[in-house]
Amino acid sequence: MGAQWKHSIRQGNNAKKGAIMSKLVKEIIVSAKMGGADPGGNFRLRTALEEARKNSVPRDTIERAIKRGAGLLDEPVVYETVVYEGFAPHQIPILVECLTDNRNRTAADVRVIFRKGQLGSSGSVAWMFERKGQIEAHSLKLDVDPEEAALEAGADEVEPIEAAGAPKKPARFFCAASDLDSVTKALALAGWSIDSSELTYIVKEPISVAPELMKDVVEFLETLDDHDDVHKLYTALKS
Repeated sequence: MGAQWKHSIRQGNNAKKGAIMSKLVKEIIVSAKMGGADPGGNFRLRTALEEARKNSVPRDTIERAIKRGAGLLDEPVVYETVVYEGFAPHQIPILVECLTDNRNRTAADVRVIFRKGQLGSSGSVAWMFERKGQIEAHSLKLDVDPEEAALEAGADEVEPIEAAGAPKKPARFFCAASDLDSVTKALALAGWSIDSSELTYIVKEPISVAPELMKDVVEFLETLDDHDDVHKLYTALKS
């Protein structure tokens, strides 16, 4: 399956670290607004908090972001999600999911970046992807059967994840977008520890790119990913 584009954090680049921190704070705000301030019942917020802590976002910044998103501060949250469709160099289909408080500014900036690719109209690329729920979870019971767990929880598919660190059995579950919350809760009730729970786009037919062409594609994706308003990138590149 195709995967969300993952951007590696360059150590020592303070400007890039600052941009990543800004995106993480924005995700915390939106997560708290959508699902409430309690990470125990808000899996999206819990995932955002774990990512923020891994990237050394200050505790007071995290707490303020939660309060702002939950409406506990006199600061309105005006972020909206906007998805752009188009092609990276060498005609690689991509979806660009943005969180923005200024749609016109974001649209103008995205158009400039896409001069090195091709910005498409609504529907020009989306048909190549499927909107799905994705849950990453692990069990400390090494004899547990992920496929059986997926069936009982109502997930459509499951794939193993390579375990790292302490002995555990991690897996990635996929379900209909509308079933994300119910499948996540079912897995948790069955004893699985939820590492992340989110909506994603899965490409239907992944595309391979010749190694000598990858540099152009990666540079384009990194330029997009560096923009403050770009939240997630999904490509048709074969993993």
